[in-house]
Amino acid sequence: MQLKKLQTDFLGRNVIYYKEIDSTQSEIWRLIQTKTAPNGTLVYADIQTEGKGTHGRIWHTDEKGDIAFSLFIKMDCNIRKLEGITIEIAKIINQIIEEQYNIKLEIKEPNDIVYKNKKIGGILTETKIISENVKYLVVGIGINNKKQNFSKDIENIATSIKREFNIDINTEEFITEFCNRFERMIIQRQSN
Repeated sequence: MQLKKLQTDFLGRNVIYYKEIDSTQSEIWRLIQTKTAPNGTLVYADIQTEGKGTHGRIWHTDEKGDIAFSLFIKMDCNIRKLEGITIEIAKIINQIIEEQYNIKLEIKEPNDIVYKNKKIGGILTETKIISENVKYLVVGIGINNKKQNFSKDIENIATSIKREFNIDINTEEFITEFCNRFERMIIQRQSN
């Protein structure tokens, strides 16, 4: 997948796409360990067999058409500069969806995107820190876009954009716009 309308200097310039993978987040960390991930690398998958949520939970991406991607950013800043970043990411996601599709979603702290108290999306923010300095930031984002079938354990607490609004979010456009906005925000945070 090539992000055609990308306006970034580095974020999303190197895109790695999988039809199916265990976890986009795990793949980013593997690439970091082997030093094969240029700054701004984006890993995107149609299906994740072991998608990662917070607290070791599973993020279900078992139907094609949902949005699942992770980003890697090299950094060198104090951990305090990233305080509240997960909420800022959630705000960016909600702004894009509202502006492009006229859908108003809510944020359930610390890292969920919800509609009528049902989870539509989640954010997983991970860092590598050395002496209070952040060296790597890895952000994973999952959005139930077209998902229709929810397992028994989550069917009463999760939903999708398609199920609630009968709209399909264009994955490529969404990821492109997210990268454009997130890169501006992360550069600003590091320079403040």
